[in-house]
Amino acid sequence: MRLVRSLPHGLRGTGARLPVTDFVPESHPLRQWADTFPWATLVSAIEQSFAKRYPKISPRGRRPVPVRVLLALELLKHELGASDEDICHRLRTDFAVMYACGLREYQINPSQAHFVLPETLCEFRGRIDEALMDALIAIPAAAAMEERLVSPAHLVIDTFPSEQGSQRVTDAATL
Repeated sequence: MRLVRSLPHGLRGTGARLPVTDFVPESHPLRQWADTFPWATLVSAIEQSFAKRYPKISPRGRRPVPVRVLLALELLKHELGASDEDICHRLRTDFAVMYACGLREYQINPSQAHFVLPETLCEFRGRIDEALMDALIAIPAAAAMEERLVSPAHLVIDTFPSEQGSQRVTDAATL
């Protein structure tokens, strides 16, 4: 099943479908990021973790938002310094964000305000436990080592990102 068909709100608007790739140049940083990220491995790890911890699947209600979309939104939210509301709005209006979320076609529906509600993103974030977070951090590091982009001797995973050139305030620095 294609990713576009499984969004809960459908992306089933009026008019012709627009290929998102036509609007996001190959040199765009979000496109480059999305094309090099190990999405399949990350999504598989999340789906396996969720299947163990939340085994009950209900046939009622709307279809769930794909994990790839939620994961990409969560990562972009932190990278861009956006709120849940802002990043969900950008999914509706920014072709580069659509591309990063794995959406390759867009068909407008003026009546819907969001494809993904901010509350859905918050629920997704709440389901990621410490063990899953450790796995999600290790997957891109392993992929980078496999591609020989980094060596294991120089790999440092910083789970507390900061702007380049800025200094962190630590207890020792404030004494």
